Amino acid sequence: MTVAQKILVAVAWPYANGSIHVGHVAGTYLPADIFARYHRLRGNDVLMVSGSDAHGTPVTLEAEKRGVSPKEIVSFYLNEFKDNWERLGISFDLFTSTNTEIHAEVSQEIFLNLKKNDYIYEKPMFQPFCLDDNRFLADRYVEGKCPFCSYEKARGDQCDDCGRTLDPQDLINMTCGLCGGSPEIRETIHFFFKLTKFEDLLKEWISKKSHWKPNVLNFTKGFLEGGLVDRPITRDIEWGVEVPLDGYESKRLYVWFEAVIGYLSASKEWAIRKGEPDAWKDFWTGESRSYYFMGKDNIIFHSILWPAMLMGNKHLNLPFDVPANEFLNMEGFKLSTSRNWAVWIPDYLDRYEPDPLRYVIASNLPESSDSDFSWAEYLRANNDELVATYGNLIHRVLSMTYNYFDGHIPSYGSIDPECEDLLEKSDKTLLIVGESIEKTQFRKALAAAMGLASEANKFLEVRKPWQIIKTDKTHAASTLWTALSVINCLRVVMEPFMPFSSIKLKKMLGISDEQGTNWIWDRNQLIPGVDIPKPVPLFKKLDELIIEEEDTRLKI
Repeated sequence: MTVAQKILVAVAWPYANGSIHVGHVAGTYLPADIFARYHRLRGNDVLMVSGSDAHGTPVTLEAEKRGVSPKEIVSFYLNEFKDNWERLGISFDLFTSTNTEIHAEVSQEIFLNLKKNDYIYEKPMFQPFCLDDNRFLADRYVEGKCPFCSYEKARGDQCDDCGRTLDPQDLINMTCGLCGGSPEIRETIHFFFKLTKFEDLLKEWISKKSHWKPNVLNFTKGFLEGGLVDRPITRDIEWGVEVPLDGYESKRLYVWFEAVIGYLSASKEWAIRKGEPDAWKDFWTGESRSYYFMGKDNIIFHSILWPAMLMGNKHLNLPFDVPANEFLNMEGFKLSTSRNWAVWIPDYLDRYEPDPLRYVIASNLPESSDSDFSWAEYLRANNDELVATYGNLIHRVLSMTYNYFDGHIPSYGSIDPECEDLLEKSDKTLLIVGESIEKTQFRKALAAAMGLASEANKFLEVRKPWQIIKTDKTHAASTLWTALSVINCLRVVMEPFMPFSSIKLKKMLGISDEQGTNWIWDRNQLIPGVDIPKPVPLFKKLDELIIEEEDTRLKI
């Protein structure tokens, strides 16, 4: 008997300052969910965790803009995110927040362990200080002209126009983002993480990661070759995880440092909620494997910084894989939340079904290069692929079965070579889809599944059961039983991608709830004589008018 694998699916934490959009789903959440669902179907033990990143400066900026507390902003978006995941079918075992007691405790424990092991030290640094507000300013609270492209609204951490990473001192005509005043640069003491101590260990570790995606591996190696520098891990701010040392009450742990610890604290929180406080260890020690899903802008935090922190703490597993995706663009342009150039998930789910979006995104995931979303392509994929290829196959086969055989799975005589060939292709498809998902090649997996649907349609066109039923009912029965069995295989391989429609399809095929779903296809699962309900279309064809309607919304 095969022993179940322990698999941690660690998913990037969205800032709790705004809604989720299609770019987030494509870069992070849908790939993670497909992967987790597949492994659960395989019978593996999966723990999929994430939560809202409560302590970044984007959160405090949003709170100040709205005139409310950061805690209120965090609570609002945490509830919205959870609603998104439920309606979109993102199957977290726990989606929490970094604004919890257990996260603070675990983050402080990691900090103290690193300090005890001599990987943390104090050092003066220079930060902008606003005289009018009498406070040090986090990087995002500073604005000015970019020294590289002259963009007037560059922030102290990054220029949104040219994408360059910046320090506040780099900005020309630096101003306070709160009051518009002119900050001065002052010295302040902060704690630093000795990242340089791990450079050789990280290079040796990375050298063995031949299974990583080329874009992730090359980016990580390039960063290492440039040489590492120690990084500050505290900030002069009031919102965040407190530094667990006397005399540092005005400082907080830097969000980059404590946010990645969230995977560990969320795992511990899950175990406590489960009533088994040590259950988290199954996913962080021994033979367990951890997969970290995020967009390409977060690669370094998970391929270098978090591994170094784990090395410094010892005894916990390092990431097995970091299958980061590139970016999803909109209509050829970069997504922009400030310009409303995005498809917001709450809005989408109020108007459309979840599975078509999951399908459209999964078929065009930015796995190795940036990809593009458009409403025209959404409509085409829904109507030409989901409805015309997959949905039509299901509906026509079930309708013929229901009409020709009195609503029962037909009895068949012998399986002829044509039927056997399609059934063997189904066996191969199950294998290809599974292997591709395990390698995080989701587009390849979905293409293989849709390829089987196309083969089944061709099979029907050749055998024409709607004609042969008039002269050879046994032949028609063999054709329809074979097609039904192939559709049952498609139900299995499509479940990680489109869970809602697969659940509906299971009932349409007359499979009882007692028959659990797993990553097994038995060509004989559909028993002749079993009742099937009157078929209804699984997917809905959309009107071309939605393109104009949705494009108009983008311009609002």
